Amino acid sequence: MKRSLFAAAVGGTVLLAMPFAAHAQSTVTKPVQFGISGGAALPTSDLSDIANTGFNVGGHLGFNPAMIPLGIRVDGAYNRWAFKQGVDGDVHTWSVTGNALYKIPSASVSPYLLGGAGWYQFAGAVTGVGSGSENDFGWNVGGGISMPLSGFDTFIEAKYTQIQTDGSSVKFVPITFGIMF
Repeated sequence: MKRSLFAAAVGGTVLLAMPFAAHAQSTVTKPVQFGISGGAALPTSDLSDIANTGFNVGGHLGFNPAMIPLGIRVDGAYNRWAFKQGVDGDVHTWSVTGNALYKIPSASVSPYLLGGAGWYQFAGAVTGVGSGSENDFGWNVGGGISMPLSGFDTFIEAKYTQIQTDGSSVKFVPITFGIMF
């Protein structure tokens, strides 16, 4: 009788511990990750006066030190918006930014905050009129949620972005869904 109670207790403990061990293994972050993303680019401020909601695509390289919630991510992105009301053309940006990423500790999904700065090329083209571009400094701040899956992580994030152009600034919010491997 004592043996069967002992066996039942050990078996029950193992069964209860298995989900916790599996969860601990699934939330281990790789030290280096790369990823891709895409989504909507919402123009704000003066940009929203001339452009419709656009799209964004990006590539990411993440560095995640062990045992601390702070990481670094290098992002390359392209954002594009079509002009409003009958103007044939578009405005777009290319960018390369370095971002600090702070992961807020949690059980299954991982909320995070991020912010950074970098190089932006802001360009516009109007059919029949011409085009122009300039290289400028820009910064971003935002947050997101990361979900670890089997072998990769998915994320959704939003970043307020501001590019310091000559005499003014360009502001927009990319809302992005991505995968990190």
